[in-house]
Amino acid sequence: MTTETEFETPHWFTSSYSDNGGQCVEVATNLAAPHGVVPVRDSKNTSGPALTLPADAFTTFVAGIRSGELGTI
Repeated sequence: MTTETEFETPHWFTSSYSDNGGQCVEVATNLAAPHGVVPVRDSKNTSGPALTLPADAFTTFVAGIRSGELGTI
């Protein structure tokens, strides 16, 4: 049985490809966010703020990282 709280509590995760010395973003699932919104936060500051991005903007961001267009930090 699922409780209402489980739907409101975000489950944060990083990509299985993240191995860059801690410079990662985390993405939330199981969050009561509107459809088409991707919550993200800094993996080094888990108690800090989270940003909500339109899903298409997040998809473009990920594509830019994968293609090397955005480079690395």
